[in-house]
Amino acid sequence: MMHRAKKSLGQNFLQDPNVSQKIVKVFDPKPGDSVVEIGPGKGALTALLLQTLPHCTVIELDNELAPMLKEQFGERITVIHDDILNVSLSDVRQTAGAPLRLIGNIPYNITTPILFHVIDALPAVSDFLVMMQTEVAQRIVAKPRTKEYGILSILMQYYSTPKMQFAVSRNSFFPVPNVSSAIIHLDYTAPFPDKAADDRLFRKIVRGTFGKRRKTLRNGLKGLDVPAVELERLSVDLELRPEELSVADFVRLSNELVHLAPQILNTVTEESDG
Repeated sequence: MMHRAKKSLGQNFLQDPNVSQKIVKVFDPKPGDSVVEIGPGKGALTALLLQTLPHCTVIELDNELAPMLKEQFGERITVIHDDILNVSLSDVRQTAGAPLRLIGNIPYNITTPILFHVIDALPAVSDFLVMMQTEVAQRIVAKPRTKEYGILSILMQYYSTPKMQFAVSRNSFFPVPNVSSAIIHLDYTAPFPDKAADDRLFRKIVRGTFGKRRKTLRNGLKGLDVPAVELERLSVDLELRPEELSVADFVRLSNELVHLAPQILNTVTEESDG
């Protein structure tokens, strides 16, 4: 049965077998891995994964594709017919009995929510090899003081070691997307070595200060209700803009303000995905 790509689901099917093989080679699945594929589509990657794996789990929202995949691969796959954002990866990990290895060609319109959904499930996930829009991949690996650097850069570099793998031509998909794509690997077993004392506070400070991106850190922290007397005690230069701070700077800043966590976490801030 011919399946037409649904624009509403952001579907662009990978149709170049060479690219599929390259993706699975980089992912390097081992027979004992607990692999979950997000957005398997017509099963291009699934078939290759099952050359090594005795079984894998796939998460597919499409009402036509979910049963087609089950018919094609039978007992070798578990199909979770749902939106990835509704799926508890912690529960899937519990059933699997080991941390999950994620792989997927995900809908580009919900890439950022999916990345944060995975972070919220840690430590249930060990790594994620993911196809995404090149522009988003560049933001993830961006360095401070560049226009790409923002919330996504800091949080992905804090919770994982991200590594750009290779570019994928638009012509590798059907229908051909309007944007270029890249494969990126996120290794959650190698997070940033310095830890924030309060995870929620760290994220709130990163998001809250970037909500006022073109303003100085001082202005951003005032917006988080940090009293002036507390600002003067901080070791980070408050005249810098948030995009000039490294991940280590944000960890330090968060730890220096940890005693104000209840107050800061209760503020309503203007946030962006940076």
